[in-house]
Amino acid sequence: MPPSNLMKTSLSSAFRTKYTRHDRRSATEALIELENVALRFVSYHDKQYSIKRAVLNLLLQREEPKPVSEFWALQGVNLRIGLGERVGILGHNGAGKSTLLRLMARIYPPTHGSLEIRGIVAPLIEMGAGFNPELSGRDNIFLNGALLGFNRREMNERLEGIWAFTGLEEFADMPLKYYSSGMYVRLAFAIATEVEPEILLIDESLGVGDASFVDKAKTRLKRVMEKSNAVVIVSHDMDSLRELCTRGIWMDHGRVVDDGPIDRIVDEYIEKVRNAG
Repeated sequence: MPPSNLMKTSLSSAFRTKYTRHDRRSATEALIELENVALRFVSYHDKQYSIKRAVLNLLLQREEPKPVSEFWALQGVNLRIGLGERVGILGHNGAGKSTLLRLMARIYPPTHGSLEIRGIVAPLIEMGAGFNPELSGRDNIFLNGALLGFNRREMNERLEGIWAFTGLEEFADMPLKYYSSGMYVRLAFAIATEVEPEILLIDESLGVGDASFVDKAKTRLKRVMEKSNAVVIVSHDMDSLRELCTRGIWMDHGRVVDDGPIDRIVDEYIEKVRNAG
């Protein structure tokens, strides 16, 4: 199950990310801070464009491929999420909710503006996006741990918990490409929730494997949420957002329409949807 192909994005010197793991958090410090953030996706005619071809074009003074189209997925986003906040992001399909979450997870860098993340982040967005199918399950645990900022010793201490939760220890040395889709997702979910993050990012499209695994995963996820300093959830389930969140952020066409107490934001959004229908 390879990670989704990401569209090419333009990088800007204005982009900066601060990431620390063990510093103390103050009640007034923002764990996530976005200032005038914009994100542009660009697509090209030449789908096979590469760094090698870019170098050859430069040496041979050939023209760069021309963009076919561009799309501003986010524009003018200013957000500050602090210690203890449980934030729900809502909006129609294509509003920029999941894109915003991926930007917070540093999957995308902003095209413009600044993004600061302070703390260990666990993005429950695309399960196993950093996996290498040629490596064993055990090696992928260490690989994912490294991507999350943990060294080999720290991840070795978490191995027992990961295997106990997944029940996959007998397949630890098997290449990941031979795992079933359910095994794959269970391992990815276990790794992401074993690290006890300071910042937890959850996309409702997250799958947790077969039906027998769902209840177990929900219990574990609730425990991780309770231990996290900040939680950001993208969902279309308004009841779940009311139950889990204290603050709501309403997105529309890549912009923040409103930001406030979750009940008020949900009520206003539902009213807008009804009137539009």
